[in-house]
Order: sequence, then C-alpha cells, then structure tokens
Amino acid sequence: MLEIDDTYFMQEALKEALKAYDADEVPVGAVVVMNNKIIARGHNQVELLNDATAHAEILAITSAFNLLGSKYLPEATLYITLEPCLMCAGAIYWGKIRRIVYGASDTKNGYLHLTKEPGPFPAKTQITHGILEADCAFMIQSFFRNKR
Repeated sequence: MLEIDDTYFMQEALKEALKAYDADEVPVGAVVVMNNKIIARGHNQVELLNDATAHAEILAITSAFNLLGSKYLPEATLYITLEPCLMCAGAIYWGKIRRIVYGASDTKNGYLHLTKEPGPFPAKTQITHGILEADCAFMIQSFFRNKR
C-alpha cells in the first residue's frame, strides 16, 4: 500500500506547478488535503485569467471552499511548492487553514521574508517547510532562467 505523507502531497503540488510551467505561468502549484485526500488543486493562472490574484493557493483554497460549501478550512492542510506571498498568507489566515506545508523559500516575495516569524498566522497554525525543496526551487529557477 502506498504511504501517503508530506512528500506524496508535495509531489502532487509539483504536478500542478508543472501545469503552470507548461502554460508559461510562474510554476507554483498547490493542493488542499483533508483526511489524507486531496479535495482541491490549483496552479498559477495569472496570465491566463489576466488576474494578479490568480495564485495557486487562492485558486485551490477557493475550490475547496466551493466543494465544502464553507468559508473556513480548519481541518485542512495546504501544500504549496513555493512559500506563500503576503496576499496568499492573508487568504490562508482568513480561511483558518490548520497546516501549511511549502517546498521552496521565496526570498523576494515570501511572507516570511516580508514579516517576522511566525508571520501573519494564528498561533495554532502549523508550518512545515523544505519538503522537496530542491525540486520546487529547481522548477522556479528553470522558469526564470528560460525567461532571461
């Protein structure tokens, strides 16, 4: 039987990031997990939707809200390939998401680099980072290297 853990779900987020990469979007992917099941997915669609707020996290969170008919996700874990920006951190905060897992740090636009630890999250929010960090960072770096 397949063991489902943070690595497995981050691999799923990476699949979403690859969709963004293939669409010439900044390759960030996200999945929302509850009870060891993916309930929502998202990848950056800023260019496609002509919407600066169409980040992977926002799209995945909105999809989860719609699926559950709820405005809060207190039992959810959000897996993201890149450290969330302040806008996405705000959405995570207001969505009351219990746990955040991200791969690569974002030293330019990430919430942690623009605020002080633990950032804009409630004290009970659990944050795990560095899961498949090299793979997540490589995808972002490759994207921007190809843009130059």
